[in-house]
Amino acid sequence: MVEIRIRKGRMRFMKNSDTSPEARRVVCELYRRMTPARKFELISQAYDFGRSIAMAGIRLRNPEATDEQARSIWARQHLGRELYEQAYGSKDNELRRTSDSD
Repeated sequence: MVEIRIRKGRMRFMKNSDTSPEARRVVCELYRRMTPARKFELISQAYDFGRSIAMAGIRLRNPEATDEQARSIWARQHLGRELYEQAYGSKDNELRRTSDSD
């Protein structure tokens, strides 16, 4: 795993990275040249991909869940119980039992 440390606006890669120094320079330069909109687009796409993977796992563990229940389970796992209940209110015991078992 590569750890990126940001200090004073610069990205620093760990020395034990398997990425060559030249490849790191190229990647850093590509990110420097990207517009903020493009960076946001990439982050958004990565987030959507991660969410789709999480939803696939929820569906595997809860094949009987409706789309709404699956989204609720994801939101509860993503936000945590307290924030989820503040945002969505308390849901029925069945949903709690299903999402707590993951």
